[in-house]
Amino acid sequence: MKICVICDKKPLVGNSIARRGLSKKTGGIGLKTTGITRRRFMPNLQKVKIRFPNGTIRRVNVCASCLQSGKVTKAPVRKKTETQAAG
Repeated sequence: MKICVICDKKPLVGNSIARRGLSKKTGGIGLKTTGITRRRFMPNLQKVKIRFPNGTIRRVNVCASCLQSGKVTKAPVRKKTETQAAG
């Protein structure tokens, strides 16, 4: 699902309005609506590894605004040991 696990941000629904004509401001007769279709505004979700307060580390979807505001503590990068690098 396209939902942020921190703030529960999810897709919003709106309209895409197609218009024709020249606006009155620029000397025309005005814009006429020729069609209205539904559209969805998706949140900017990033898949990141985060550390939860109980200590577990999971890869989850988090929105960019939660990442920028510091509501999330990212999991530390694991260093490769010699046995992992060789194998």
